[in-house]
This record gives sequence, C-alpha cells and structure tokens, in this order.
Amino acid sequence: MNILILGGGGREHSLAWAVKQNPKCDRLIVAPGNAGISQIADCAALDIEDGNSVAVFCADNAVDFVIIGPEAPLASGVADILRENGLVVFGCSQAAAQLESSKSFTKAICDACAAPTAKYAHFTDAAAAKTYVTAQGAPIVIKADGLAAGKGVVVAMDLPTALAAVDDMLGGQFGAAGAEVVIEEFMDGEEASYFILCDGQTVMPIGTAQDHKRAFDGDEGPNTGGMGAYSPAPVLTDDIAAKAMKQIVEPTVAEMAKRGTPFQGILYAGLMIKDGAPRLVEYNVRFGDPECQVLMMRLGGQVLDLLHACAQNRLAEVTPNWADDHALTIVMAADGYPGSYTKGSQINGLDAMPETSSEMTFHAGTAEKDGHIIATGGRVLNITARGATLEDAHAKAYAMIKDIDWPDGFYRNDIGHRAL
Repeated sequence: MNILILGGGGREHSLAWAVKQNPKCDRLIVAPGNAGISQIADCAALDIEDGNSVAVFCADNAVDFVIIGPEAPLASGVADILRENGLVVFGCSQAAAQLESSKSFTKAICDACAAPTAKYAHFTDAAAAKTYVTAQGAPIVIKADGLAAGKGVVVAMDLPTALAAVDDMLGGQFGAAGAEVVIEEFMDGEEASYFILCDGQTVMPIGTAQDHKRAFDGDEGPNTGGMGAYSPAPVLTDDIAAKAMKQIVEPTVAEMAKRGTPFQGILYAGLMIKDGAPRLVEYNVRFGDPECQVLMMRLGGQVLDLLHACAQNRLAEVTPNWADDHALTIVMAADGYPGSYTKGSQINGLDAMPETSSEMTFHAGTAEKDGHIIATGGRVLNITARGATLEDAHAKAYAMIKDIDWPDGFYRNDIGHRAL
C-alpha cells in the first residue's frame, strides 16, 4: 500500500522507520518530513493542517492509508475531511481530539465517567483564578486549556510562581490556547505513560513508557517537551495497568462513544501513580514524543498492521507481539531550549551512526543545507537503542551519542535513572 505520514519530527521519523520495515509498505511519503526522514521516505511540502489540500495530495498520489502524527492536524479536523474523502486514516476525529485540545473537556469527561484525576477548577478571568489559587495554596498546577505544544503547564511550588503563571497564560503567553486555564491540585507520585489503541469500541494496550520532562540532570530546570524516554515503565506494573484500563481508559472510551464522538486512534494516558493507584494527569490523542521512539524501536514493522487494523475498526483481529526487551532514547536539544535558541548550527558525525533494528538516530528538528545536516528546532535528535535489559539499552544509547559532533547541543546524562 502507499502510505502518507503527516508530521516532521522525531515521532514521525520513528513511525516511518517502523512502517517501512513492513512488506505491505510499497511507497512511503512523509509531509513535511525532515533530513533524517528523507533518507527512508519521499518528503512532501504540504500544509498538514489543511485537510482539503491533504485530500487532494492523497488522490494525486494514490495514497491508501494516512497516519497522522501530531496533535494540531487532529485538532483541526484533518482526519474527518480525509475520511469524508474515502481515505483510511489513523487518527481521531476533531470532536474526539478535544481530549487533548481542551483540558476542561477532559475534566468534564472524567467527571461524567468517575475516572480518578486531580481536583480542578476552570477559569477565564485572572482575578477569579488568582483568588482560587490563593485559597488553595501551593504546590498547585496551572494549565493552559488549549494546545500549547507541550509547554502550557506550570507546576508551581510556591504562590508567587502560581500567580505569575495565571497572569502569563490569561495575559496571552500562549495565545488562544491560554485564553482559559485549568487549575489543578498538585498530585505527587511517579508519572508514566500508557498507550492504548482504540477503534471506537475495542481497546488494546500497546505499551508503557516513562519520559523526562525537565531540561537538566536530576529532574532540574524548566519543563520541556521531553528530554528522553524508556520503555517499558517498571512503575506501571501489570496490576496498576489493569486498574488504569478498568478505572480510567475503558470508562473514557465508553463515555466518548455515548456522546456520539467515538475515539479512534491512539489514546495516550499520562498517569500519576502513588501507593499502587493510578490517577489521570492528562490525555493526548497521538503518540508521545519521545515515547513513540522507544515504542517503535520495540514494535518494529508490526506497527503498520496494528495501526491499519485500528483505522479499519478491526482491532479485535490483531495482537501485538512484544519481545522481552527494553528501549531508551536520549534527546539532543539546541543550547537554550526550551527557551530561546539559535537555529542553523551544523551537526557532524551522523554519517557514521549505526542504523540497525536496535540502534537508530531519529531526527526531530533537522534539515539538509549544502550537503550538511543542520539543526532547525529545539529538540533536534533522538538517539535510540534497544537491549535485553534497560542497562543494555542505556549503555548502547550513551555510547552512540558520544560520536555525535554538535557543540551547540546538549543532553541529559541520566535518562532512565528512576528505573535504573
């Protein structure tokens, strides 16, 4: 089949890498792609948030199956338009994407189906929000209600930080995404990610992972989109995973179906785990980044069969085959990220990097210029390895990263520390 993947980051590079391994993949196109993706697929300059343009492109290129990577096209309703044009699509509807695009929508769903989550309140007025924050005290969590590229969350350990976050968000720091805020109780415990395929009715867990949100070693520094990840997540034991499915995921999927907006795609449940009990932190409606990279490394070519079955409401017919292995990815980011950083610096040493079923460097924010790979984003490379144990995967990934010559980049030295 001819397959189109929408997106151009490390998540999409890892998806393309896995899909390409499946013999059912004839032609692979990624839009817009990046310098790493261009080595394994055709890249297309396409506005991936314009569903009509994507539909025309699919018709012109005889595309059989579309996989939507990032959240923005889902929130823009691209999947709906493509389905209306007769395409098989992996990715949820615009209505179902509210599970990520609106924090208050997710909270209302949790209320309706009694899914355990943090106590919260929802505000559009800064004065009212600050009165609530002052009454609750710190620590407390302030979230932009809409999509903010993974950056619209402030975990405030003191009141001045919390009040400043309210002013920043409602004052326009995140544009329309921050026009409303959700203020939540601070949940302590250990956070992990649970990934579940849903075809509207059937639900199928396809892995666990744990990422590292803080920029620097020891979980210090500002929150980022993620500085590394590993899979599986030991904290998400079989018992806790079963509780999460029964108490959180299945009730959510049932509630969405009851509302006439069945969920079809990948549901990423961010969970806080304490004393053996999971609570929902948030939902995403796409694979996490960089969690996708470790899941793809472990699943390989079977991913295409799983995603295609999900898109065709055939999940009950397929089963993921897991090896008893571990994967770990390290994010190399541009100096200054997640704040301001310089684009255009040259990255050397990538030509000599291994490219095997257990060692890959996925590109996240790169382009090719005059025959050289340059950095074009904040998170730039994902150095990813698989091993029989987490220690093996860790050793491989950190050995690989030492061969990359990029003075303008940095990375954490302690990815996987919670499990190791």
